Amino acid sequence: MSPTFRALSNPNYRLYAAGALVSNTGTWMQRVAQDWLVLHVPGSQGGTSVGITTGLQFLPILLLSPYAGLIADRVPKRTLLQVTQLMMALPALLLGVLAVTGQAEVWHVYVLAFVFGIGTAFDGPARQSFVSEIVTKDELTNAVGLNSASFNAARIVGPAIAGLLIGAFGGGAEATGYVIVLNAVSYVGPVLALRRMNPDLLRTPVPAARGKGMIREGVRYVRGRPDLMLILMIVFCAGTFGMNFQMTSALMATDVFHRGAAAYGLLGTFLAVGSLTGALLAARRPVVPLRLVVGAAMAFGALEVVAGLLPTYTLFALWMPLIGLSSLTMVTAANTLMQVSTDAALRGRVMALYMMIFMGGTPLGAPVIGWIGEAFGARWTLLLGGLLTMAGVALSAGWYLRRRRVLTGVSGAGNLFPRVWDNQAVARARTQS
Repeated sequence: MSPTFRALSNPNYRLYAAGALVSNTGTWMQRVAQDWLVLHVPGSQGGTSVGITTGLQFLPILLLSPYAGLIADRVPKRTLLQVTQLMMALPALLLGVLAVTGQAEVWHVYVLAFVFGIGTAFDGPARQSFVSEIVTKDELTNAVGLNSASFNAARIVGPAIAGLLIGAFGGGAEATGYVIVLNAVSYVGPVLALRRMNPDLLRTPVPAARGKGMIREGVRYVRGRPDLMLILMIVFCAGTFGMNFQMTSALMATDVFHRGAAAYGLLGTFLAVGSLTGALLAARRPVVPLRLVVGAAMAFGALEVVAGLLPTYTLFALWMPLIGLSSLTMVTAANTLMQVSTDAALRGRVMALYMMIFMGGTPLGAPVIGWIGEAFGARWTLLLGGLLTMAGVALSAGWYLRRRRVLTGVSGAGNLFPRVWDNQAVARARTQS
């Protein structure tokens, strides 16, 4: 089998990947349909209501991720993931039925988006950490890359299918309901895949025993690992200042290049093509060094700065795949290292912190970047976003090197960013924390 797809030789991972592809496609279909629904229901305030809906859907991730990570470490993940699929399917089904019957109002969307977000908050840490139980350590990098490829393939296909179906069903609020109902049905795919897995082939760790301070234990573990702290600081900087693609692309398309919705949508497609390429390249990589996270993040920031200077829409569109490639390389490498170098008993809590910091940064940075666009022009959203990302990565790398020198005595121009933090350094870091 090709090195790009070697994890698919694992029968359990084949089931998992198939279910995830179906679910990811449905999720992207609902994202488009939900935004369209918000614009067509009573009580809507247009773009403001879309923003509120998005915020409510992501808010549970910020509020509940630490508890979700704890649950992921204490409950068998295969069972937990079947429950979380139901937690996301039910609000999707209810919203779809309300829309189809013409009874949906904007407050219905707000409430159900928040409930859907609760399911997402508990699903994320369990899903991220479950991959390392399905595949071997040698297959993990490939599996994470294929997961990212699946997500980005769905990101290209899902919105297109949603747009065609909404148009075919009449284009109104009722039409979006049928698409949202289809997303609810799509969760059957991963549930069936999970139930059909062979439990004897899973590498399931012993569930963490119940005790006091388990969330603090996860935080202490990460604080005592400079390599994990470096990854979290980098993804926070990139997520907060740089990865506001939806907003920055819209501002560039409309304010700078004076293009319409079709041209804006095309930018998203170009970005997704680059992301998909980055995911497939990551899947071929047998080893992920820590320096790859640093290098890809710096490249991502530099590419954003250049994008802010490009004079024409055509050049800007052709540049977008490079931004998608660098950002996905950074995210996939960071995700892989967080999983492969973390103790199995703490993996759920660690991945919950990762998701909270990574995904929580964008809502924090978006208003600031948006204000910069209004005050100084759309180009500055990319120029400053890229520069702040690069500065944050440089400061984080500097902190890591100083911390590493204190804990291990290693200095000089040798292997400054090793793939895995050595155990003696971990022990000393825990003692000092």
